[in-house]
Amino acid sequence: MPPVDFEPYRGELVGSCYRMLGSFHEAEDAVQETLLRAWKARERYDPDRASVRTWLHRIATNVCLTALEGRGRRPLPSGLGAPSDDAGAPLVAALDVPWLEPFPDARYDLEVRADLRLAWVASVQVLPARQRAVLLLRDVLAFSAAEVADQLGTSVAAVNSTLQRARAALSQVGDAATIAEPEDATAREVVQQYLHAFEAADVDGLVRLLADDAVLEMPPVPLWYRGRLDYGRFLERVFDMRGPGWVMRELTANGQPALAAYAPAPGGGCRVHSLQVLAVADGRVRHNVTFADPRLFPAFGLAAEIPAEEMPRSR
Repeated sequence: MPPVDFEPYRGELVGSCYRMLGSFHEAEDAVQETLLRAWKARERYDPDRASVRTWLHRIATNVCLTALEGRGRRPLPSGLGAPSDDAGAPLVAALDVPWLEPFPDARYDLEVRADLRLAWVASVQVLPARQRAVLLLRDVLAFSAAEVADQLGTSVAAVNSTLQRARAALSQVGDAATIAEPEDATAREVVQQYLHAFEAADVDGLVRLLADDAVLEMPPVPLWYRGRLDYGRFLERVFDMRGPGWVMRELTANGQPALAAYAPAPGGGCRVHSLQVLAVADGRVRHNVTFADPRLFPAFGLAAEIPAEEMPRSR
């Protein structure tokens, strides 16, 4: 067969594997394994049986299913228990939990990001692996039931039955709110106001931007808070601990607005502290997942520190 260029499919494959695995790093590894297998099997590929895209997704799905064997889901703190009402609770990281990871939008040019939303991916993690696969292949990637049956080595009837169960289960745990796109003018204004209030350590200003039932969670710490009051109390604790002088940088993650937070460092400058992924709806911040695991930052191209000489002049 003539040479096949697999690279145009890499971004879509990474997005698909991320939705299955809940980890950007594992998704990239799975795609590397997928392309290696495809390269080794290229002489056996039959274009009359399936398109290159269909063939690659068949390999990728099976790589992910193998990776998920015997493994639990990747949760967010809100998926593990009730919210806390103690703003002074110990901030102890649970490093033994395989937390859901954020997706760095800038790394890949994906056409569809709505199904990369953190709430959606967290909900999908609740499903058994094959239900995840069928839901993704049918509802996100828009393969036909016959194509999915061929990809998974099963029948069309089994695919349709599995899809029905997956949709029913997802409807019980999904987040039905309409989350604004990062490019939405109102959402951008809210994020800008949140950024400036955070840099000013203005807790009252931050709280005014929150929905009444706003959620704050911060993996790998298993604590999470619901409601403007507890959210605000925790922010007061953060600024009491770290002081003023934060620097925020805008970016996007999971098709959502995000902020990289740099905390003031002893001796001047700032060090990277967290990546805050925001869900904005109806002109308010509805959800903030604050990722504080430094192992996640390189994927977003975040500098470890901002030297004192590069700090904004207003500081």
